[in-house]
Amino acid sequence: MNVLTSITVLGFLIFFHEMGHFLAAILQGIYVDGFSIGFGPSIIQKNFKGITYSFRAFPLGGFVSFPDEEQKNIDPKDPNLLKNRPIIQRVIVISAGVLANLLLAYTILIINVTTIGIPYDPEPGILVLATQPDKAAFKAGLEPGDKILKIEGKFLGVGDKAVSELVKEIQSSANSPIQIEIDREGILKQITLFPKKIDGKGTIGAQLQPNIRKETIKTKSFYDLFSYTNKEFSSLLVKTIQGYKGLITNFASTAQQLSGPVKIVEIGAQLSQQGGTGILLFAALISINLAVLNSLPLPLLDGGQLLFTLIEGLRGKPVPAKVQIAVTQSSFFLLVGLSVLLIIRDTSQLLIVQRLLNQ
Repeated sequence: MNVLTSITVLGFLIFFHEMGHFLAAILQGIYVDGFSIGFGPSIIQKNFKGITYSFRAFPLGGFVSFPDEEQKNIDPKDPNLLKNRPIIQRVIVISAGVLANLLLAYTILIINVTTIGIPYDPEPGILVLATQPDKAAFKAGLEPGDKILKIEGKFLGVGDKAVSELVKEIQSSANSPIQIEIDREGILKQITLFPKKIDGKGTIGAQLQPNIRKETIKTKSFYDLFSYTNKEFSSLLVKTIQGYKGLITNFASTAQQLSGPVKIVEIGAQLSQQGGTGILLFAALISINLAVLNSLPLPLLDGGQLLFTLIEGLRGKPVPAKVQIAVTQSSFFLLVGLSVLLIIRDTSQLLIVQRLLNQ
């Protein structure tokens, strides 16, 4: 059921993204001839007022299609064809999907803060959320729920600064022991970590976050509501952009942290176990990720189409068809290849973890 929930959330987010493109075109009077959720063969298909709506076999994707002059009974000079509209109107259609996902994420965070409340300020130390089997943290005996208070006898600070300080120390201590002090249900313990060297940096295989209490404070005013939501939204957006930026500046290291469809569904399934709050958080995170991903300047994505359109606006004529085809084909193989690689890697890791849990 949790897996089904995460897939349903993904499908809804994709639907919302495509609906952004669809409404931006329809409201401007631009011809649309197809609205599809998913790829592959159609499972459900319905034609209504000249637009074919379909739900396809593989729901992790979607598209809005527009008629062109190559179709029968289409006047190539028809002003309502997308290609004949002014650049600004086409930019609005192309950007609408990204804007829809960002708007949805912000709305979800508003709902989450309204219903759950605002968390207390972080307390000293770092909270361990999870550890990976056979990694340094797991081998040292670190457990989810532990609070890391000291490193090498030095007290850690609070919030993201404390997490950054610990991560920096771990990364610079590859294959060297680190002494930490933890609080486990009120009992202080000393643990020695041996970060493993990967790509020149130490890692321990643990998910960490600032030490924040589970209790929350109900919002007392609209100012508190929007102030906290703005901060959370900006933080998630910036961190997501930095993550994708890392693919360019430090691909080898960042690619290991990159999640494919299988991992995303797994994370969604885990968060859905927390109930409505977990599902809302998952939806907001993935909606922001969809927005940033689609903004990348790859021809198969909105960012690539936007780039071609802006170049056309500067040149006064479209980018040559041969150039568009060549760049599109290369990006297609890049995206498909990366997706297949991530699916194989994440599935293998998931099977290994399940095997370890069953032993």
